[in-house]
Amino acid sequence: MDADDHRRRTVTEGRTALGIELGSTRIKAVLVDEDLRPVASGSHEWENAYVDGRWTYSLDAVETGLRAAYADLLDDVERQYGVRPTTFRAAGVSAMMHGYLPFDADGELLVPFRTWRNTSTGPAAERLSAALDFNVPQRWSIAHLAQAVLDDEPHVPRIAGITTLAGYVHRRLTGRDVLGVGDASGLFPIDSAPVESAPGEPGRRDYDARMLATTQELLGDRVPDLRALLPEVLVAGEDAGALTPEGAAWLDPTGTLEPGVAFCPPEGDAGTGMVATNAVAPRTGNVSVGTSIFAMVVLERPLATPHEELDVVTTPSGDAVAMVHCNNGASEIAAWARVFGRFADAAAERSGGTAPSIDEVYATLLDEAADADPDAGGLLSFNYLAGEPVTGVEDGRPLLLRTPGARFTLGNLVRSEVHGAFATLAIGMEVLHGEHVAVDRMTAHGGLFRTPGAPQRLLAAALRVPVALEETAGEGGAWGIAVLAAYLEHTDRSLADFLADTVFRGDAVQVAEPAQRDVDGFRSYLDRYRAALPVQEAAAAATRTSPPTDDGEPADDGEPADDGEPADHGEPAVHSEPADGAEPRLSPPARPDPRWRGDPEPAAGTPADPSDHADDARTEKEPTR
Repeated sequence: MDADDHRRRTVTEGRTALGIELGSTRIKAVLVDEDLRPVASGSHEWENAYVDGRWTYSLDAVETGLRAAYADLLDDVERQYGVRPTTFRAAGVSAMMHGYLPFDADGELLVPFRTWRNTSTGPAAERLSAALDFNVPQRWSIAHLAQAVLDDEPHVPRIAGITTLAGYVHRRLTGRDVLGVGDASGLFPIDSAPVESAPGEPGRRDYDARMLATTQELLGDRVPDLRALLPEVLVAGEDAGALTPEGAAWLDPTGTLEPGVAFCPPEGDAGTGMVATNAVAPRTGNVSVGTSIFAMVVLERPLATPHEELDVVTTPSGDAVAMVHCNNGASEIAAWARVFGRFADAAAERSGGTAPSIDEVYATLLDEAADADPDAGGLLSFNYLAGEPVTGVEDGRPLLLRTPGARFTLGNLVRSEVHGAFATLAIGMEVLHGEHVAVDRMTAHGGLFRTPGAPQRLLAAALRVPVALEETAGEGGAWGIAVLAAYLEHTDRSLADFLADTVFRGDAVQVAEPAQRDVDGFRSYLDRYRAALPVQEAAAAATRTSPPTDDGEPADDGEPADDGEPADHGEPAVHSEPADGAEPRLSPPARPDPRWRGDPEPAAGTPADPSDHADDARTEKEPTR
């Protein structure tokens, strides 16, 4: 029996696993075989909308997009194998994390979905972070809920439950109001203290009880029972329900899909990215490079103190993860690649030759960077298309700087742009170094790493840790959630062991060790980078622009897929304090904390901080440019 016949039987007999992920610009469905290799895929492009001052996706768009991606998957299966699947051995749903989806007792959405991208929750996030002694970013669901209470929004008394986008879709498919622990960790902090569990008995996780009690005091009688509003927390491998007849008809109106498919816990895109890069064990991590850039490291022990540069979420098994998120990633590298690509096209047109592909343009440029001066010859690049909270830059400007004595060569230019893309991440990672967090290896993914060599080597130097590339790292979050669905049948082992022994089966394709010459060069570059940061404020002051409208920022072949980052603030400032200076409506703690009193009114015209995300991340995990 040849490979196609074997896969045809696998599909027909329902021995495949289905994964669906709702990213910020694309909904993707992936079907994997018993060896967890993709056999078919489908997708649907979509865009966020800016409605009444907030970024949102309508639930109608969620339904339409899911059906379109699933139908596209079925068409792909039929094209390849001549059959259409009617069932699967397991399935799972993943989506961009955080945001705000409040429902009433009848299951009706009370306000349009407020995505992670909204930056109107600053006052609530600041108060929660101070009271909990834990960094609560603006995009987290609890910050959205607390801000709604602060603003005395009329829908608050009617809330019967809140969830994430993945949780909503999972509930429509299975009837279960649950979240995977990784997704739940971006809704409310999780108690990630070590737990003892036997093989086959996943260690249970739940929201942090102390923080729940403190938050309940702050919300007061406006939210009488916070815990009752939150979905049940499940870890990887736990039963999260099965596809109901109603859910099957919702996803596949043709009636082909049969109910009864087992579902794994719904997860966030950060968790599926960890799975896709084999980075769920302590001392492992991953770096995602796209329009934004972020690093995630699985912790061996809790951080000593909270840091505003670090978010603490969890793996799909509930182990604590520290995340450094930077708003600006590889877009400037992509912009330069387009410039040089156009030059190559023009030269080919003039000479009658053949123009290189965009991949060939990248390869040529990055090869030049590999042989350039270790410190980029005195050049300096800022990739700040948006503000950058990690470095305290509110309004960013892309810049290329050089002194008269700098060595302005093609290689140094490209190396400077790569260093500039990694510089803010390196600054954030220094906080982890200060916490004595040990990392054995980071796995990189994103379109920049389609070109082997320089990007991987320079990232290793910037982070001072080995950087690996896995063959499957580019398969994306839809593949990651399909793997988590398959794990339902393998809970006799830990998720980390399952990934290492069954899914990845050995070492990464290639590992780049940090070379001392590159490390020293990047350190020199970073010193100049820090010293030049005040130039950003001067450049922004001299070139003020109006916040742009957002048209969904579709990706093109030459730059990273948009993972939701605004191009330049993206959203006008939304001041959530009462205009008359009245006290916020969050109830004070039992013993009033001075950090909760006397909050100043935001100055008129203060820009909102650009939102950040786990999408990309993130963030799409596809290897796009």
